[in-house]
Amino acid sequence: MTPATATDALTLARDFDLRHLSPAFYTDPYPVYHALRTHEPIKRMPDGSLFLTRFRDVQAVYRDPKTFSSDKTVEFGPKYGDSPLYTHHTTSLVFNDPPRHTRVRKLIAGALTARAIAAMEPGLVRLVDGLLDAAAGRGRIDLIGEFASAIPVEIIGNLLDVPHAEREPLRGWSLAILGALEPSLSDAQFERGNRAVSEFVGYLQDLVARRRREPGDPQHDVLTRLIQGEEGGEQLSETELLQNCIFILNAGHETTTNLIGNGLVTLTQWPEQRAAMLHEPSLIESAIEECLRFESSNQLGNRMTTVDTEIGGVAVARGTPVTLCIGAANRDPDQFAEPDRFDIRRDPNRHLAFGFGIHQCAGLSLARLEARIAIGRFVQRFPAYRLDGEPTRGGRVRFRGFASVTVEIDPTS
Repeated sequence: MTPATATDALTLARDFDLRHLSPAFYTDPYPVYHALRTHEPIKRMPDGSLFLTRFRDVQAVYRDPKTFSSDKTVEFGPKYGDSPLYTHHTTSLVFNDPPRHTRVRKLIAGALTARAIAAMEPGLVRLVDGLLDAAAGRGRIDLIGEFASAIPVEIIGNLLDVPHAEREPLRGWSLAILGALEPSLSDAQFERGNRAVSEFVGYLQDLVARRRREPGDPQHDVLTRLIQGEEGGEQLSETELLQNCIFILNAGHETTTNLIGNGLVTLTQWPEQRAAMLHEPSLIESAIEECLRFESSNQLGNRMTTVDTEIGGVAVARGTPVTLCIGAANRDPDQFAEPDRFDIRRDPNRHLAFGFGIHQCAGLSLARLEARIAIGRFVQRFPAYRLDGEPTRGGRVRFRGFASVTVEIDPTS
């Protein structure tokens, strides 16, 4: 990151508009985040919403889900209208408040226990080693298309017990649906997102019908668990069931893909940190936490105020949309010493990459496992891997990652 001068920083903060961003921002948003934290940490956007960049403000909003609602039924109306995207995003776990949020989260979390996740590790190791074997035979690999994205799609496909022959469309559907969450939405993104939701729902209706006829083990099969609900408890409606199956794929797919891709690219940019991890493989767990903090896969969260309130001493009226900039909070010097330094030994490292409070990511332990196995085994297998050309960014603000990253490897190193 190139530090901005004081004058430049003031200009960056003054001119910032989430709906009108420069190409430079997509490449490196951190100078803008720094400028905002310094000059306008509670930034009023032209549309009247607020954009928060300080760790303490973002965390305070997370701590108070009653005042700062996750429900998007009002906010998403003008954006999506009466469309499949509106139905999906207003039914998903992440965009709802209790009691609906609590009920669905409990069902999902019940299949993601520590024991269930530990049982996934041998299969995950086999999957990763198979991808690495294939890369070794080629001498090069696209870190995203041929490695990082293949891992979460397989894991989530297993969680929902999607037949392997039917998994090919999953990634495309996920990218299209999540792409429609960008602050500024093009007609093409809107059309792709709606088509993806419709196609995904159609597929799931058939899969659910099959699973009703032949249920799986609810301790491991999330789809069976969602169909059956809690014993003696309320059942999910058909819409809740279908839309939250889509959510499970989306929540665990692009963010984990980006975590793995971002981590492996960042390690090429900080060679002394890569050398330390090679020398001390036990550093992998703290390295994953630093990857999560330093290049957070999910950069933005959103809330809506339910009452007149205040944030950081600033009065905020009821009904104000609030954007939580996770990427900026995780680079806040008031929380992290030398925040722009990638340090795999950083301790403590209480980042917000998985959110905080009742909406903290239900699959965080699974994401950590996937990243630990994928990044750790890649670095140990190919210690001298190097970028071949400039990586291609994913072109997203909310989800920070790469579309493709070509890497040369030496199988004998």
